[in-house]
Amino acid sequence: MTTEAPWTLAVTGASGAPYAVRLLQTLVQKRLPISLIVSSHGWRLLETEVGIASMDALVEATGGPWETVTVFDNADRGATPASGSARSAGMVVCPCSMGTVAGIATGNSRSLVERAADVALKERRKLIVVTRETPLALVHLRNMTTLAEAGAVVMPAAPGYYHQPTSVGDLVDFIVQRVLDQMGVDADLVPRWSG
Repeated sequence: MTTEAPWTLAVTGASGAPYAVRLLQTLVQKRLPISLIVSSHGWRLLETEVGIASMDALVEATGGPWETVTVFDNADRGATPASGSARSAGMVVCPCSMGTVAGIATGNSRSLVERAADVALKERRKLIVVTRETPLALVHLRNMTTLAEAGAVVMPAAPGYYHQPTSVGDLVDFIVQRVLDQMGVDADLVPRWSG
């Protein structure tokens, strides 16, 4: 049993399920403690984009069995990730819908995802939101600015190409590598820029 504080990983309804699956797979392989929250729209996204329609399928796709992942219901705003006194390394929302961005930016806390993000901000823990929307409306930009001003890391899922990707998986790994870097997790999924 690890005593390391868990990262909260939330999956919401923005397009980008492969990012979430690859990130979770990497964290599971590294045996890091994870508090996982998948919204109802996140489940719809997982099924539509990568054919994952159940928790068992998600466990299998990420190299289960999960020994370090604890799953929480997004409707349970009293769960552990909603508490500032619970130990936490921070939170990643990947992918993060613009609706979730708006909910976090305005402090609505209508779900466990939003409440956990609110807690991350108020406790000055790292909050990473991996947004995936284009083009961006002014309201999206303002909400993301609000999050950045509050201390969040806003990471649009915009992969680079200098590593000469040859597959969609290479593009996914580029973004996941950047998220892991922000989390302080040592991984080398793609070649790094060397000048």
